[in-house]
Amino acid sequence: MIAPAEYVRRRRELMRMAGEDAVLLVAAAPERMRNADAPWPYRQDSDFHYLTGFPEPEAVLALMPGRAHGEVVLFCRERDAERERWDGERIGTDRAVREFRVDDAFPIDDIDDILPGMIEGRARVYCHFGREPDFDARLLAWMRRLRTARGGGVVPKDLVALGHLLHDMRLFKSRDEMALMRRSAEVASAAHLAAMDVARPGVAEYEVEGEMLRVMRGRGAVPAFPPTIAGGANACVMHYQANRATLRSGDLLLIDAGAEVECYASDITRTFPVNGHFSAEQRALYDIVLDAQLAAIDEVRPGRSFGAAHDAAVRVIARGLCSLGLIKGSVDRAIADGSYREYFPSKTGHWLGLDVHDVGDYRIDGEPRVLEEGMVVTVEPGIYVPPGDRKVDERWRGIGIRIEDDVAVTKSAPEVLTAAVPKLPEELEGLLSR
Repeated sequence: MIAPAEYVRRRRELMRMAGEDAVLLVAAAPERMRNADAPWPYRQDSDFHYLTGFPEPEAVLALMPGRAHGEVVLFCRERDAERERWDGERIGTDRAVREFRVDDAFPIDDIDDILPGMIEGRARVYCHFGREPDFDARLLAWMRRLRTARGGGVVPKDLVALGHLLHDMRLFKSRDEMALMRRSAEVASAAHLAAMDVARPGVAEYEVEGEMLRVMRGRGAVPAFPPTIAGGANACVMHYQANRATLRSGDLLLIDAGAEVECYASDITRTFPVNGHFSAEQRALYDIVLDAQLAAIDEVRPGRSFGAAHDAAVRVIARGLCSLGLIKGSVDRAIADGSYREYFPSKTGHWLGLDVHDVGDYRIDGEPRVLEEGMVVTVEPGIYVPPGDRKVDERWRGIGIRIEDDVAVTKSAPEVLTAAVPKLPEELEGLLSR
């Protein structure tokens, strides 16, 4: 759990960076309808959550550095007995001030009357312009009202992308954030182990998915993204999500699934033989991917570039593919001309945090970002041989393998948050032999 004082500290730091002539506006995620009158399960906007911890829709956070009557103002829904009878209790303005440590709170229905006056006189508005059309239209209406009422001159001249400041903050995880990410990794690890226990020939992919969801929900988490449960050649589809096929003896099963705990995500991929035994070809490719992943994880250290892990994985995979004859020519040539990408088309990882593909720049001034303590990344190399690839012998076709772990950058050695899920081939075969 994130302590209220941490949200206060985050808001303070953001206002310090923006300066006293700015106003910062962040809107809660809107409710989204699945169909007719059935909404999707509500998930708060990650930036709004990062700054408030407030869990409800129909809310706007206004940060006004240096404002004498309170720098932090929240607009949110009022208590409403009739609506609460249908939808559950609302927090309301009084509890918002008391529990979420904001300076003041007003009913969201009054925002059109109150917020324009707060914006007046500020030089810049930091916001996520272009993300939510309805909020964009409302912001522009407030600006037009100020120009009309005052004749110009006191309306902010610039709309500035909030992400330039806020997303750099989110890259560095606090102690409380790391605790939640370890918990998320723990839940996802338990789900993967449960999946290994039920996956066997004759079982449908969706049955494996159902077991994973049972474990996650039973531990108070939700899936961080729709799981990929890909048996056989389905694993060669990078974002396979049908999860309808029946597992067969001799197949590998690739599972890419993560949990979300209090909005913080994990992301794990394992690939294992459904019948408990790798074929010679499966084992040969698996060993290459595992060696690539271990080499990449070793690069997740302070002072190394974000791209170093990918470069390490590429060299191992290119060397392995060349040695098996799937790629012709030398390793250096395979890397230089990019021929390895036919079987390893993705990058090796991404930032991880409140979002599965978390925010933050991967390059600074055109150069790969240097890793620092407190960042968390995924490391996920893979080899995918399309089932229709006639350039290689049939025995290699339709094999897809990915191994993914969540790795924290520490002062010294990388911390693998998801190490509880086996990945050594001997461990997998021992666990899966039935």
